[in-house]
Amino acid sequence: MRRKRVVAGASAVLLGAAGLWAVALAAGGGSPAGEDPQPTTTAAAPTLPAPAETAPLPSPAETAARAGGVRIAAVGDMNGPNNWALDSPSGRNGTVISALVRTNQIDAFLGLGDFQYDTAYCNDYVKYWTRLWGGTKSKLYWVSAPNHDWQPGRNEDLDNFMNGQCPGAPAKAAINQQRGLIGNGTPYSKDFGKWHIAFLSSAQWRYNPAQAQAITAWLDKDLAAARAAGKHLAVAHHDPYFTSDTGGHSRSAELKPWIDVMWKHRVRFTLSGSQHNYERSCPVNNADQCVGDGITAFQVSTGGMGLRSFTSSPPYIVKRFSDTHGFLRMTLRDDGSFGWTFVPTSGSSRDAGTRPAPK
Repeated sequence: MRRKRVVAGASAVLLGAAGLWAVALAAGGGSPAGEDPQPTTTAAAPTLPAPAETAPLPSPAETAARAGGVRIAAVGDMNGPNNWALDSPSGRNGTVISALVRTNQIDAFLGLGDFQYDTAYCNDYVKYWTRLWGGTKSKLYWVSAPNHDWQPGRNEDLDNFMNGQCPGAPAKAAINQQRGLIGNGTPYSKDFGKWHIAFLSSAQWRYNPAQAQAITAWLDKDLAAARAAGKHLAVAHHDPYFTSDTGGHSRSAELKPWIDVMWKHRVRFTLSGSQHNYERSCPVNNADQCVGDGITAFQVSTGGMGLRSFTSSPPYIVKRFSDTHGFLRMTLRDDGSFGWTFVPTSGSSRDAGTRPAPK
């Protein structure tokens, strides 16, 4: 039976945007009462879902929007410990993306892991993340990162929070509205118009390598089925494979089996986080070579945490910066082409471009 932790809720806030990030708080609140919840032992790894799950029919608004392409926003590494400042980098990002959700300017927000630092329990998600990012939840598709979102034996509340089980935050993420509870580390996939996106928790490579290998087989079947159905493919996960080194992290080489599967099925792009900066690769294959039908790897970990400078220069990275917080907006078109724009919210670096349809 699913365990429940009881914590007091934070008072509700209303997030809006006038200009870039001006907001009005509907109510303030003090610190939630009660003790922090205690760690629990992680349950056995869940059974993997069937590949290429059938997605619910889109709403009329989504259908209309897709006439011009599926519109998404994406970012990871979002909110620091004890932060609820609206004028912080995290607050600015959360406010702008929430406004895009509220005004139906995007069809989905892809949360790339590390939602709330440092080790976030229900209390932290409700008191801090919800204040700054809660307006994104109705269109949120999420993946869990390793230790900040989920560490077996220490913390397992992100899946509760996304399923509306944390007292004080009853709203469910978009994928949970459609699928119910999704455990931390459980893969899933979703069709967005003509695009098929798989969501993977790279934390499994750290916590349960056998389960990560099982996910490799799941991903192979899932992408094969979607490709056979004529879908264009993308994958979202937290830890990056195609990336420059920083003082905090280097390439997550353990993801190579997943990369091999992505290359096999000609995934068009990936989205990842973790590095606390921004990078974009050339279309790259599984041997680090720039090729016409390769994977465009976006690493977007500029959600609000302190930025890290680069300590290496891989040849497949064609654009990068570590001086600007913001998020990525993309338009995914039915022919497999896509465009992107990095939207700066604290800083001035930018990136924008298009990739044509596959030949």
